Amino acid sequence: MRCAVSETMAAPQHRWSRAEYDRAIEAGVFGPDARLELIEGAILAMGPQGSEHFTGIELVVDALRGAFGVGYRVRTQGPLAAGEDSEPEPDVAVVAGDARSYRDAHPTSALLVVEVSDYSLHRDRTVKQRLYARCGIPEYWILALPEQRLEIYRDPAADGYRSVSIHRAGEVVAPLGNPDAAIAVDRLLP
Repeated sequence: MRCAVSETMAAPQHRWSRAEYDRAIEAGVFGPDARLELIEGAILAMGPQGSEHFTGIELVVDALRGAFGVGYRVRTQGPLAAGEDSEPEPDVAVVAGDARSYRDAHPTSALLVVEVSDYSLHRDRTVKQRLYARCGIPEYWILALPEQRLEIYRDPAADGYRSVSIHRAGEVVAPLGNPDAAIAVDRLLP
């Protein structure tokens, strides 16, 4: 007699802590070229970067370096220690301090996080948006390449951001961290 196994039964999955993930990285478990990030206990692969995506990152970095001066660092694809079970690597993050401020540990917060989104647009609007809000990141931008627009999320809460605004070419925006810095959306779009 054969025993049937229910197709709905999934094998238990290991939920990684940030400490376990960091130890695995230090031990070389994932290899030097692995593009991964830890999101809510799951290790997720980051897709390859196309030229439009990378150009978007560079344009955002240029604009934000002009908007934030001494005392702030504009980090590109650097880890953010976002709680006990998450270590996302946002495309761009503006953090307080300088390059040496995070020599011994990744930043735990940021003034502003930006994701340049193409294939990852759904994940960035849902999973990452809620994660950054729960971490208290005051402002989150998504440069949505397929739609050629900038989405600005503000007013973080436990279940996501309470305020969302959409901006297109021809408009000007300013980050909360420096409201006097006018940034033309055209400067951000590849």
